[in-house]
Amino acid sequence: MTQILDGKTLSLQIKDEIANEVRKITANGGRPPHLAAILVGEDGASQTYVANKEKSSHEVGFMSSVYRLPENISEEEVLKVIDFLNNDEEVDGFIVQLPLPKHIDEQKVINAISPNKDVDGFTPINIGNMVLGQEAFIPATPKGICTLLQRNGIETEGMHCVVVGRSNIVGTPAANLMSRKAFNCTVTMCHSRTRNLAEITRQADILVVAIGKPEFITADMVKDGVVLVDVGIHRIPDSTKKSGYHLCGDVKHSEVDSKCSWVTPVPGGVGPLTIVSLLQNTLQAYKANNTVRG
Repeated sequence: MTQILDGKTLSLQIKDEIANEVRKITANGGRPPHLAAILVGEDGASQTYVANKEKSSHEVGFMSSVYRLPENISEEEVLKVIDFLNNDEEVDGFIVQLPLPKHIDEQKVINAISPNKDVDGFTPINIGNMVLGQEAFIPATPKGICTLLQRNGIETEGMHCVVVGRSNIVGTPAANLMSRKAFNCTVTMCHSRTRNLAEITRQADILVVAIGKPEFITADMVKDGVVLVDVGIHRIPDSTKKSGYHLCGDVKHSEVDSKCSWVTPVPGGVGPLTIVSLLQNTLQAYKANNTVRG
């Protein structure tokens, strides 16, 4: 029988744990952790993501700031805001919401973030430390995947984990984390140029899909009993829905779910854990940079 990797319920549990820590901090005279975000332009999805992060911050007792910048702002001005936040002792961590407008060099912006405040875990120093197994801020979505597997007691040691997708934000760090001692998986990373992809995905005991293509993984591409983590989320136009669209993942769940031992729903799987991971990273940054009286 297929069991659900319920990210929504687990995220609420972890938020309670974080909120309890924050209450102890403030009760002992400390200021609450502070998470900031830089949002450039009017992209609807980005605005929704930042609003959700702001809401979640308030739910756990964090301070939250959003720097909303116009679409046509210069790269130099964005870098000035990053420099300001790097040096603001009242801000523990911050994110730059991606994607950025095309006239701004995304990697240059990421590289400008102080590694000590890089709670998205995207800077080269944090990525390098993660690969070496040293203290680092782990990118939020891969961290959320790991939390989902660990908290549900999924057996990973010696399992074959196949990751479909090689982005720096999800696929590559997820593959690295699943190979480390906390999980001890044997990992294969696949991508859009992989030959005989279905042959490889059918070998997976744990299949992590982050390829960014709606309903890409079909029933013939998975074996019975697979643990399936679907990272994708897409808005598909749908005139039968009041919203005008329906959501789907990178997996065709209507035909795949019955073959899985565990599966993430879309929505409500990895997504809620991504925001929670960002909160956990911010609390980690706060603890590293502040001494709480107590």
